[in-house]
Amino acid sequence: MNILNHRYPFSLESGAVLPELAIAYHTYGTLNAKKDNVIWICHALTADSNAADWWSGLVGAEKPFDPDQHFIICANMLGSCYGTTGPTFVNPATNKPYAQDFPIITVRDMVRAHQILCQHLEIERIQLIIGGSMGGQQAIEWAIIQPDLFEKVCIIASNAKHSPWGIAFNESQRMAIEADTTLYDGTEEAGRKGLEAARAIAMISYRHYDTYARTQKDEEEKLIDFNASSYQRYQGHKLWKRFDVFSYIRLSQAMDSHDVGRGRGGISKALAQVKAPTLTVGIQSDVLFPINEQRFIAQNVFNAQFEIIDSLYGHDGFLIEYQKLNTLITSFLHYGTRHKPYFEGMTRKVYPGMEQF
Repeated sequence: MNILNHRYPFSLESGAVLPELAIAYHTYGTLNAKKDNVIWICHALTADSNAADWWSGLVGAEKPFDPDQHFIICANMLGSCYGTTGPTFVNPATNKPYAQDFPIITVRDMVRAHQILCQHLEIERIQLIIGGSMGGQQAIEWAIIQPDLFEKVCIIASNAKHSPWGIAFNESQRMAIEADTTLYDGTEEAGRKGLEAARAIAMISYRHYDTYARTQKDEEEKLIDFNASSYQRYQGHKLWKRFDVFSYIRLSQAMDSHDVGRGRGGISKALAQVKAPTLTVGIQSDVLFPINEQRFIAQNVFNAQFEIIDSLYGHDGFLIEYQKLNTLITSFLHYGTRHKPYFEGMTRKVYPGMEQF
């Protein structure tokens, strides 16, 4: 892992200012002489910059993002707890970790941090920017801010504006965290039970009814200690062991505020600024980011292709369905969109559930 120390004030969309900024990132492969082989990966809520670890089916030798061919970059997002400035960092005003005092951040702030790293690495052109879930939110925001930087854009299981449904899930998780009376006591296990409960709530949105029916079914009759119960507790404990509770709060709030149309005259006008051919991928069983949200992006980006993959795993399919994603991404990298621009000879349609956009 590499760290860029940006020794200058970093202004946030909220009006708050961070006195300086650290950005953690991984790179794989080598920038070629033409500087035209860059793949930029944006990670999701609780991931880190080591994309070869959490997206091992896509990053590696003889995979779509091959270090022998590409220069692959993934930066830890602002507010996380894996090396980039966030709530675990020391607040110079108090000489203690920021914790709950870390300011509100947005996806747009995260992208501005990515831009600082991009400039530091002297990247002038990105062959492909790609992200799933919250990573997709960063990718589409950046494609709007700097439309000439990207040759291609790929958005997986994400959206242009976070939905009331998604916000409700996040708020429920934060309510669980805030109900933990240890949250602000400053101990090593502060907020543990709250974060574990929050992760259990999140898992229900990440997976699908059929996922649990297939993977957590009890074969014998029981009155207690069901497989699904132990699975939820296991997932909660696993996240608590590796993630910071205050980062979880700030990142989920950033996701809630995601709206590419904010200050740009609306979402459709904002998406129309994307110049690069764009692939949007939805997962049929995704209840958190339904496929209408990816379809909507494709209908409002001029040269876009929309694809649906079937998966048992709901939203988490973007981390699991490597073979299906490999086929789509490899084709897109080599050939671009598979048809003429989406709107050529067509009128825009608004799909059910997207009327508010």
